[in-house]
Amino acid sequence: MKILPEIDKISNELTNIFKDLHEHPELGFEEVRTSKIVKEKLQDYGVDEIHTEIGKTGVVAVINGKQQGGNQIGLRADMDALPIEETTNLNYASKNPGKMHACGHDGHTTMLLGAAKHLCETRNFKGKAVLIFQPAEEGMGGARLMLEEGLFQKFPCSEIYGIHNSPNGRHSEISICKGKAMAGASFFDIKINAKGSHAAMPHQSIDPIIICSNLIDQMQAIVSRNTPPLESVVLSITQIHSGSAYNVIPEEAKLCGTIRYFSNEVYALVEERVKAICKGLETAYNVEVIPDLRNTFDVLNNDDQLSDFYMDAAEEIVGGDNIIRDAEPATGSEDFADMLKHVKGAYCRIGHKGTQPLHSPKFILDPEIIPVGASVLARLVEKQLPTD
Repeated sequence: MKILPEIDKISNELTNIFKDLHEHPELGFEEVRTSKIVKEKLQDYGVDEIHTEIGKTGVVAVINGKQQGGNQIGLRADMDALPIEETTNLNYASKNPGKMHACGHDGHTTMLLGAAKHLCETRNFKGKAVLIFQPAEEGMGGARLMLEEGLFQKFPCSEIYGIHNSPNGRHSEISICKGKAMAGASFFDIKINAKGSHAAMPHQSIDPIIICSNLIDQMQAIVSRNTPPLESVVLSITQIHSGSAYNVIPEEAKLCGTIRYFSNEVYALVEERVKAICKGLETAYNVEVIPDLRNTFDVLNNDDQLSDFYMDAAEEIVGGDNIIRDAEPATGSEDFADMLKHVKGAYCRIGHKGTQPLHSPKFILDPEIIPVGASVLARLVEKQLPTD
């Protein structure tokens, strides 16, 4: 392992920053305290420009290399937490009830701060490094809002890179999937407006719970009976809401969930089938069934050549035995995909101790990977923007 010297010097500081962020998680577009800490640290490290309130709570910093000209490399980290009650019993566990960094964004933010420290101290590159601290990655559209507010018009980038932790038990193993690397995602809400009654007199009702059950069965058959077998699609119903008493058949029911996909054409087929099933149930039961499907994440596409460049830089830090250049695609989603639609780039994963999954109330990010990730990001800038 070859942690870059300027990052190694502040490894204890980075751990403390990480633990502080973990203790004080903030949900999407609420990252006011996090953004303030990021700004203060960037000022301490000596970045050349700091811009705040981009995408409400986002922060963008610019670091100039020792030589002008060249390109501008973007590095992005997400900052938001999740609405989860933490159960890790860590001595730095969340102090904010019902909020937790259960996806490691506190670690990603700290890695990018570590990279900023190295790049400011050495400036051993030609061009500019653009550091993007993004809010609201967890399905709330933080990347899209930053883009709408002119992110790449204000800070043009020739390439952009991101990193995510992976609790797979393999410390500092860095992997990448070329091409379609992460699924696109749609979230959906379906409301059923029916007819309630006394539970002892069900013949006087049109029971929305029965309709909801029928709807679930038919939707689950879309993947197994309508989509091509060789296409990866996941349709998960994650919420059902209805009723308020033991002796009342309710007026309405609502179900919610997500669809994950790698092909826009296949997603269009799934969406059409969901709407058709809802229309059919409306006719069959003489009720109102209202589907609302919303594209939330695009398919994340890694550039083949830049993926190799990314792993070349990572190999200098972690060694060839810890590099995987042909990882399998993941059905999880990531709104860094929106940035990659505008600027070519790549997104990798870094393994660490622990096997509790992401988004679990028991998830723990191993802080030992923070200087590793920071070194990879900083080295990537230096390799992609070499001095004369």
